[in-house]
Amino acid sequence: MSNYRIQGATGEWEVVIGLEVHAQVTSQSKLFSGADTTFGAEPNTQVSLVDAAMPGMLPVPNAECIRQAVRTGMAIEAQINKYSRFDRKNYFYADLPQGYQISQLYHPIVGEGQILLEKDEKAGIPEDKIIGIERIHVEQDAGKLMHDQHPTMSYVDLNRCGVALMEIVSKADMRSPAEAGAYVRKLRSILRYVGSCDGNMEQGSMRADVNVSVRKPGEELGTRTETKNVNSVRFVMAVIEGEARRQVDLIEDGGTVVQETRLYDPDKHETRSMRSKEDAHDYRYFPDPDLLPVNLEDDFLEECRASLPELPDAKRTRYIEELGLSEYNAAVLTAEVETFARFETLLGITAKHLGKPESELATTVANWSMSTAPGVVKSLGDEANLEYATAEAQAAILGMQGAGDISGGQAKEIYEIVLKTGRDPEEIADTEGLKQVSDTGAIEAAIDEILANNEDKVEQYKGGKDKLFGFFVGQTMKAMKGQANPQVVNQILKDKLG
Repeated sequence: MSNYRIQGATGEWEVVIGLEVHAQVTSQSKLFSGADTTFGAEPNTQVSLVDAAMPGMLPVPNAECIRQAVRTGMAIEAQINKYSRFDRKNYFYADLPQGYQISQLYHPIVGEGQILLEKDEKAGIPEDKIIGIERIHVEQDAGKLMHDQHPTMSYVDLNRCGVALMEIVSKADMRSPAEAGAYVRKLRSILRYVGSCDGNMEQGSMRADVNVSVRKPGEELGTRTETKNVNSVRFVMAVIEGEARRQVDLIEDGGTVVQETRLYDPDKHETRSMRSKEDAHDYRYFPDPDLLPVNLEDDFLEECRASLPELPDAKRTRYIEELGLSEYNAAVLTAEVETFARFETLLGITAKHLGKPESELATTVANWSMSTAPGVVKSLGDEANLEYATAEAQAAILGMQGAGDISGGQAKEIYEIVLKTGRDPEEIADTEGLKQVSDTGAIEAAIDEILANNEDKVEQYKGGKDKLFGFFVGQTMKAMKGQANPQVVNQILKDKLG
């Protein structure tokens, strides 16, 4: 359990958090029209007659949007409702020409599910925790109002109007900003694995409404506020900290928390009131008369389930149990789609280079992917051309290292040259003198000379000063100009000093 508390004048307060995440569905056209959904187009160039609410234009559900919502529900182990229905939510939408939003209230397409937050003490998650999902419903997005284009008027861009959204509603199971941040990161990871949303929070294709209330531990739930359209994990956590503190101060000063909708000001790091929070009956929901209920067939559901990829939790477990990776490495490598894709590609090519099973090489490749390669890129800065950082080039380097042809230091040197020039790694190793010497005769000759010149230290070593072994290794590597194979050096020294 999280022990996060807000300290007030009257004691400790517990924070209760629920999130409503709006995730834009990955589809080429909108939820009820054939208009394009590409981000960044010129204003009002992706608007159909349906989106513009022209008289007589009727909505037609996009099957791909339904499919993506179902696949998302399956990925979070949720109940899939074979029967669902669209409702009209009546409200004054200045950027939604029809004057109502088509959503799902009474019969959502996805029911209860769950998301696992893995233990991460550094991130403020002291133990594994399950966060319940209440529902996922599909709805249309509104357009975008622009207030800074003219001193006395506002403009509207309807490109986003009608784009399909999944509203993913959590239960009020989170008790700290850290848990909320971990939840958003994990949910985003799942969506991107599934391919149902690109998770780009900066562009607004994933954003969160943050519900916060406070109470004394063990007491009844307090009155909640909802902060709308928060578009980064950092801001979600900041909203919770700031809003919880505001509520505690308000209550302890004799005030009352009002159920309302608020906005977050990232410049001032504070929330401000936007409007009173409406309840469902205020929107006068009723079944949309232009849309038939959605009835899902078993064959469709089977196809959706079969299309799911290996998901983050399963992949993390496989990395630990089958590839022998540490829990930390497995967690980092499975957090993002791009990260695991790069790792698995590099691991596969390296294993083919060396003719070894992936399980023998996984830790080496993981360390290279997570530490060595990024370190080289960072050290080079603008000199690094990432177009040259191909999996084939990196696998060639790891292959030479695994075969004992080059050392770890030489591997980094070769990678630096690759990133600067795009040259072939094996050609670099040959022409730049970056190969290890494994010739036992040459290494043995160097060791004999070092031992002869340091007879006193040899006697001290044999007398019990084991730490001098490192001295002999260092002297040998110096004599060999750093190019001797360390394993060969160690073995010969052990034999001669034994």
